[in-house]
Amino acid sequence: MIKLTNKKVQALKKLSSKSGIIAALAIDQRGALKKMFNSYQESHNENENITNFKSLVSTELTPYASSILLDPEYGLPAARVRDKNAGLLLAYEKTGYDSAKKGRLPDLLDNWSVKRLKNSGADAIKFLLYYDIDEEQSINDHKHAFIERLGAECAAEDIPFFLELVSYDATNIDSSSREYAKLKPYKVNEMMKEFSKENYSIDILKVEIPVNMLFVEGYSDDNDYVYTQKQAESHFKEQSMVTNLPFIFLSAGVSSNLFLETLLFAKKSGSTFNGVLCGRATWANSVEYFATDSENAARLWLQTEGKKNICQLNKILEKTASSWFDKLLD
Repeated sequence: MIKLTNKKVQALKKLSSKSGIIAALAIDQRGALKKMFNSYQESHNENENITNFKSLVSTELTPYASSILLDPEYGLPAARVRDKNAGLLLAYEKTGYDSAKKGRLPDLLDNWSVKRLKNSGADAIKFLLYYDIDEEQSINDHKHAFIERLGAECAAEDIPFFLELVSYDATNIDSSSREYAKLKPYKVNEMMKEFSKENYSIDILKVEIPVNMLFVEGYSDDNDYVYTQKQAESHFKEQSMVTNLPFIFLSAGVSSNLFLETLLFAKKSGSTFNGVLCGRATWANSVEYFATDSENAARLWLQTEGKKNICQLNKILEKTASSWFDKLLD
């Protein structure tokens, strides 16, 4: 069993329910959120709109979340208006990656450090890493050293380190394709195995569902599925076996209903996941109201449909997620 410092234990408890389930709201999106706004209208007040929208989501939905994930570029005002019982994760990575360069290499926000994020009120640090287990060794070794340095920085500040892992294929196979669906379980589970090693000093993994549920028997639109239900179940079970760290699922932009169904399937499969950091599946539809109508229209959507989404998620988590206490506390 991994031993945590007392400060890390207390910080993780701030981010979790009383039973040790992480039911976190994610709205650290920057580039993706700008694209969502721009799909409805071109705005001359883009940065102000992003900041105000994050604050609106934080105000309306954190009363129902154990914590919220934000970015320091646009999200600090939202952090200040969150519910007093909600913990705070802050993102440390620059949004996106340079598509002109090979390897989707990671980079840190300019003018920020773990110390500065902590002083801004963060209970934990989150970093997003794109990773292909099959990429050339020089690129992956660069990423390994990068995460080692980041883990050491978090350890020095005695603050929990959440690593978000997003798989891809370096040969540019479309991650939503049937071809990639065949590769996904291997890529997701192998990178989890790699970053569960002690040298990275990671406390919590934020990871993808190990299969594409749209290609699972009974969940696909037709009979052209990639995995039978038994095969999909085995991939979920393997995911829990490849790591001794607590891990939480990201929603990856799927619909709220599909995400809920996925969590139920994960539990049925024997997954020991410890919660979620759920973003667009909870609040995405309010962007259109904010961009095309008004802040009040978006607020009303969040108070009704957004609240419904997150409360449904919480009920499912109570039935499906395992407590991280079992993995990290004696």
